[in-house]
Amino acid sequence: MRVGLVCPYSLTIPGGVQGQVMGLARSLRRMGVEARVLAPCDGPPPDESVTPLGNSLPTADNGSIAPLAPDPPAQLRTIQVLRNEHFDALHLHEPLAPGPTNTAAVLKSAPLLGTFHRSGHSSAYQILRPLVQWVSNRLDHRCAVSENARALAERQLGGQYELVFNGVELDAPASAPIRATAPTIFFVGRHEPRKGLGVLIDALAHLPSEVQLWVGGDGPETPGLRERAAHDSRVVWLGRISDAEKQARLQGADVFCAPSLFGESFGVVLLEAMAARTPIVASSLDAYAGVARPGQDALLAEPGDPVALAAALKRVLFDKDTADSLVSSGLGRARQFSMDTLAARYVEIYEDLAAHRRVRVPCGVSQE
Repeated sequence: MRVGLVCPYSLTIPGGVQGQVMGLARSLRRMGVEARVLAPCDGPPPDESVTPLGNSLPTADNGSIAPLAPDPPAQLRTIQVLRNEHFDALHLHEPLAPGPTNTAAVLKSAPLLGTFHRSGHSSAYQILRPLVQWVSNRLDHRCAVSENARALAERQLGGQYELVFNGVELDAPASAPIRATAPTIFFVGRHEPRKGLGVLIDALAHLPSEVQLWVGGDGPETPGLRERAAHDSRVVWLGRISDAEKQARLQGADVFCAPSLFGESFGVVLLEAMAARTPIVASSLDAYAGVARPGQDALLAEPGDPVALAAALKRVLFDKDTADSLVSSGLGRARQFSMDTLAARYVEIYEDLAAHRRVRVPCGVSQE
């Protein structure tokens, strides 16, 4: 079976959807599926299985800046690839995003599965409702990665959505762990208001002087945050890092922190930390609590409260029993979200779409 996975975001810029698409493609290929990824790339493609569709354009999206490719040349490349490849099924991630996934849905050169990742609020869904509903109706089957994502899609688009989960690669490739030389917190993500990095930097003032913070990623807030922390030598600015370095630092840090304020759909990075056997402190967002059970797999603090965040971090950093308990529970939790298990369900959907343009609903899956 030949399946095309279409991603609207540039694969050379780190992001949750991009990571899911590439991880899913690896699992599918291990299962014998000929999986090809179609996506924008700002530079060399990250894998030989990727067909690049052009460069991305920074686009405001859900409180973030998304590396989308809505320009005509990217759409022409998408159309040409889809006409030449003859896929048995197409899997569109964020099928309504401007660019290749939207174009693939309109063209519909093969049966279509759409996976919806977005949660929270979408002005585009409201403003362009008749158009996006028409495009979404071209999908043969719809999935959503979380209850929040499904609720948004149902509310704005109507239709039925199978609830699936994002997956984590339990044996993700990594370099040797990068060991910390002091009690170390690790943050990685785009430096923008919704990710809450400023709250974490403020929390350092309430932590012992020996505590160190590794900051991965970059974004529009980077210059201001670096200036704000200029006199604190405990903050180590790593810049944009590769997936391999992210895994190596996850394994070497004492705690992973996700202090997001809003706009999270699932929390894949929490699963990655659990799989790396790293304890977690995060904000008590619904999306995070649905992945990391509060008090079992992670300590969750009130969003935007640096004092509460510092208290949770201090407990994990200096209470070995708490840290060990979170690691043990978190590893078991990560195994429940195996990428291979997710890929197996998607293969069932692809096969049904290719054979009948309809999907068997497994026992216990709601399609209300």
